[in-house]
Amino acid sequence: MSDVKLEQKQSLSRKEAAVWLHALSRAFERGGAAELPMPGGATIELRLPEEVDAEFEVEVDGDEVEIEVEFKWSTSNGESSEE
Repeated sequence: MSDVKLEQKQSLSRKEAAVWLHALSRAFERGGAAELPMPGGATIELRLPEEVDAEFEVEVDGDEVEIEVEFKWSTSNGESSEE
């Protein structure tokens, strides 16, 4: 069971999706603390380590395309998590 889980599902314009992805990309590039925008003007702050485990998945089912990008790391020592 997770200590904290925040999940948001909503429809975004292509530009809105790009703004969110750009904020995440800048956070990874800079490192340290990342402040990411959430719906309703809220933000969430995360500490980003130097290395993370990454998973990328593309699924095409009929006329629907799903892209999932997942990053995982340990908060205990700042290192990427073991799978």
